[in-house]
Amino acid sequence: MNNSLSSVQDQANTLRTMGTDSESSATESATRVYAITSGKGGVGKTAVVANTAVAMAKADKKVLILDADLGLANIDVVFGLAPKFNLNHFFAGSQDLSSILVDGPHGIKILPAGSGVQNFTRLDSSQKLRLLDGLDQMHNDFDFVLIDTEAGISENVTYFNTAAQEILVVTTPDPTAITDAYALMKLLSTQYHEKRFNLVVNQVQNDNEALDVYRKLTMVSNRYLDISIDFLGSIPAEKQMTDAIRKQRVIVDLYPSSKISTAFANLAATICAEQPVSTPKGGVQFFWKRLLDIGGRG
Repeated sequence: MNNSLSSVQDQANTLRTMGTDSESSATESATRVYAITSGKGGVGKTAVVANTAVAMAKADKKVLILDADLGLANIDVVFGLAPKFNLNHFFAGSQDLSSILVDGPHGIKILPAGSGVQNFTRLDSSQKLRLLDGLDQMHNDFDFVLIDTEAGISENVTYFNTAAQEILVVTTPDPTAITDAYALMKLLSTQYHEKRFNLVVNQVQNDNEALDVYRKLTMVSNRYLDISIDFLGSIPAEKQMTDAIRKQRVIVDLYPSSKISTAFANLAATICAEQPVSTPKGGVQFFWKRLLDIGGRG
């Protein structure tokens, strides 16, 4: 059956609204899924994912990181891990998800991707179904799922972004990074009908620089796009980050009292305090079913 783009998006919108009348107890326990994404590489997106996840875990949240850069994995490197298996083994059929899931710091769970393999840079329907079946068994074990997408606007990037409850765009004050962040939001808005975005500005010199980036993106989006952008905060440029990356430690652990660690703690607190727009039934299980449905048939 061939569905038009509009019918697929109508289905997505219907699924997004399901569960909005759930009881408050269900709301409190539902897993929230964030796609952390960027228009270009080099903006520190993976470092934002890793440090935010640790800051959430320190606040007693249960966090799963899914490394969705299936060709150039980085999450395991940031944490100094050497997983024996990764999602490439899972999609190849040689391992199940339980064999791939690895422990990160502070109780974080990680589904690592592989590097240098192009076989899975475009997931087909059978691979989506296997991912669905494997993650269904996790049910509602996590408070947050953070998806570290690859940079750019590939099919996998749009796929994971449209499936997640929330999209968090990471950019820097660099003009090319801002332009590419806008291009990503434009694509997701005009072709996939995404209307809500969150923004984090990384590697800033001060708060005013971050707010200037936010104003620029808001101004152009108000003129040309029908979207809303929520500013979640900024992360300062710190030489200590380079040291942390070299030591394969997250900076919130290596330098917990630093200004940048405070910024990550604030970002984590902001995300945790946000009220979900809609609560999907079944948490992670529902999310992965929606992931398959929105992704269409490959």
